[in-house]
Amino acid sequence: MAIELTRQSASPTSEAGPEPAPVAKPRWCRYTRLLLAAGTGWLVLVVLQYLLSGRWWAMMVLNLEPPIAFVAVPLLLLAGIPAARLARRRVPRRPARIVSAVALTALLLGYPWSGLNPAALWQGDAAAPPGALKVVSFNTLAWGKSTTPDRFYQALKARNADVYLLQEYVWSDKDDANERQIDDMARIRKEFPDYQVAVQGELVTVSRYPIVSRPPIGPYRATARAASPDWYRVYRTGKVLRTDIRVDGQVVSLYNVHIPVQVDMRQSLLSPAFYRTIHDREAARRAQYKGLLDDIRANDNPLLVAGDFNTTAAMGDLRPLRSALDDAADRGGSIWPTSWNEQGRLRLWRLDWTFTSTDLDVARHALTALPEVSDHRLQETVVSVKASR
Repeated sequence: MAIELTRQSASPTSEAGPEPAPVAKPRWCRYTRLLLAAGTGWLVLVVLQYLLSGRWWAMMVLNLEPPIAFVAVPLLLLAGIPAARLARRRVPRRPARIVSAVALTALLLGYPWSGLNPAALWQGDAAAPPGALKVVSFNTLAWGKSTTPDRFYQALKARNADVYLLQEYVWSDKDDANERQIDDMARIRKEFPDYQVAVQGELVTVSRYPIVSRPPIGPYRATARAASPDWYRVYRTGKVLRTDIRVDGQVVSLYNVHIPVQVDMRQSLLSPAFYRTIHDREAARRAQYKGLLDDIRANDNPLLVAGDFNTTAAMGDLRPLRSALDDAADRGGSIWPTSWNEQGRLRLWRLDWTFTSTDLDVARHALTALPEVSDHRLQETVVSVKASR
């Protein structure tokens, strides 16, 4: 009897068998993990862009990327999900949703920094009224060192502009460094006999209309008060040349701008000197921007600001200026305006800008490549003063 009871009590256990092992969750493949990491990292960078660009000098290193990357990278992340099938891989549904959400968020947040200008599609050119002012702004690359003097002046005169805002009236070596003063005033006056000329360091403004004043701006104010400042001091501090011209009885302020470049590409990206240069030049750039913005805010004249800002749409330095004035490229007809580097393989950056106050009408804006003369595109803007109500 005892033996039978023992068997009966043991039989349920033997019928149930061993407990099943827990099912392990499937691991995501390396491709899936890479997409998640890239998407998350890019979104973090976009958030840092809003928080730090234009406020912390080290962000300038990250902002050297082409601005179009703020659109291209999220689109590539989205394309990476179906592209996995080409490699006979499959991104699981849950991480695919996460990558899609991250990429779309980064695209939405990053778009304003991309340099794309859709307004050009529906605004485009407009008919210029009689008496409109044609303004050319051009970084001449050390006063046309890439070509002969005759061809250089011929290229300028072919624009037949009312005003020329010209940068880099200097001599420089093959590395575009070691700038030195030049004197080409006799040739300038010969080529533009009916124009007035204003020179400040490396900046030259040539105007068919009378120049009635040229107040000093920003750091150059202290230099202008000096008894006899040397050329290099003027060159270093005078990066904004304001000239007020009289157009049919109306004073219009023109700002010729060349913000200092933030990097020295002769230095290695891995060297401490590269980052010291960015840190030191950032202070000089901010001083120039502050002087320009302070003067604009105190100026009641219709005004135009143009030049080589050495600043892309991805750099927060330009944000206050873009908020205060209108971008002439809205009338440029190009959804993706770029201005540099015409003498290189990659032409993905816009460093040259033209801005106008609301009391100027922009009829047309064009960026023209002259690679035989300069690595920058020439800016050509047609404006007129709005009729007072």
